[in-house]
Amino acid sequence: MPGTPLDTASMVRRAALELFSGAVVALGPGIPCNLPKELPGNSGVWFLADSGALGIESSGENTGAVDSGGNTVSLLSGGAWTGVVDIAGIFRGGHTDIAILQPSQVAASGDFVHWTTEATEGLFAPGSAVDMAYGAKTVVAVMPHRYPGGRSNIVGTCSLPVDGTGLVDIIITDAAVINVGSDGLELIEVAPGWTSEEIAAITDATLTISSELKEMTFKVPAFKPLDKVYASAVDALEDLPEGSIVNVDGFAGPGGMAHYLMVGLRDLGVKGLQLISNTAGVARVSGFGAPNIIDHSILVENNQVAKATASYPVSPSVSRLSAFEEAYNRGETELEVVPQGTLAERLRSGGAGIAAFYTPTGAGTLLAEGKEARNIGGKDYILETGLRADYCIIRGHKADTLGNVVYKGTSRNFNPVMATTAKIVVVEVDEIVEPGQLGPEEIVTPGLFVDRIVLRPPDFSAYL
Repeated sequence: MPGTPLDTASMVRRAALELFSGAVVALGPGIPCNLPKELPGNSGVWFLADSGALGIESSGENTGAVDSGGNTVSLLSGGAWTGVVDIAGIFRGGHTDIAILQPSQVAASGDFVHWTTEATEGLFAPGSAVDMAYGAKTVVAVMPHRYPGGRSNIVGTCSLPVDGTGLVDIIITDAAVINVGSDGLELIEVAPGWTSEEIAAITDATLTISSELKEMTFKVPAFKPLDKVYASAVDALEDLPEGSIVNVDGFAGPGGMAHYLMVGLRDLGVKGLQLISNTAGVARVSGFGAPNIIDHSILVENNQVAKATASYPVSPSVSRLSAFEEAYNRGETELEVVPQGTLAERLRSGGAGIAAFYTPTGAGTLLAEGKEARNIGGKDYILETGLRADYCIIRGHKADTLGNVVYKGTSRNFNPVMATTAKIVVVEVDEIVEPGQLGPEEIVTPGLFVDRIVLRPPDFSAYL
């Protein structure tokens, strides 16, 4: 006789072993919604729901907030609210480390059918599971091993149209833990009281048995929040390699520019940088700044910039060229001009996992040369691609130690969208506070986007 199936609490405690400090975890409806019950509120693991809640914990009170399964939840200290557009971009754009879902079927190839699809016969309604699965670095399936009635949920090929192809990495059931690899399914753990032969007998797919097969354990690890605060700009940027693509905010005048981080980047002397910015160092030569203001020019003058992707790369004065214009005229840099709205949308798309989009801006002009064109509804459009960066340096007003950021005035312009598009995001702020000291509704850039925080020295000047 096979062993006794595990209860839901045991399954989610085993799933917690796949987490780590600082992990950003998308929770699908069903069994995964039980995970926050098993971790303490200060665990340093961030659970996200498609309702727009970032950093949730279970709550028995009527908070007015729900998770992906409609269960009442509350926010952790430092949590934030966002909307469906932003949360979908987080899921789909690769900003989650782990997606924990409850499929009704998983195939040997890693294909899955979500339980909501099987529960709505003929409709195939996977909900947010699709966004979660396609954007996460790791997909964990937590599910009963058998469907009511005895059918196996782990199969050679799914019997329904799949909701995700080749996406599941590990399966945790009420009887076993199975790795999904390029060679198929490997049984690596069995629940107490079960044997590998019994697991194979209730699995409708070929299983190989790990030479290191062991019994499942359920002790939830101790996690802690990551320390994101760095001592200086140079410390925060010292691993930035030559040739990096770097997002740098800037909107003509001094507001919104990470002056302190710019100086740190200059002092490091990293060469071959490809800057993505609204401007390319025009604050000095425009009427919006002062002649000695710190802007992108300090990087250009230090021979660090190989290319700029920008909307306003030139000075408003033909008699007073910017450092970038002079370098471009000497053939030392490359330039890609992008209309301001298109630049913002290319950044948003890159951060949201959208490879390209059609826009009417620039159709029929020099900006359209070499780009795919299409007439939609009688109007001409051109295809623009999403932008991604290696690093991003942004300017906030205040951040908590978890990386949540608020801005001041028009410094909010390109900073928030740039933060969504880079592998490493470094923010420069005037003040660092403890989690919970920023209101969840006022947070503009959630901490899941921010990797490093630097306090701008109080005696630092934006002018050379």
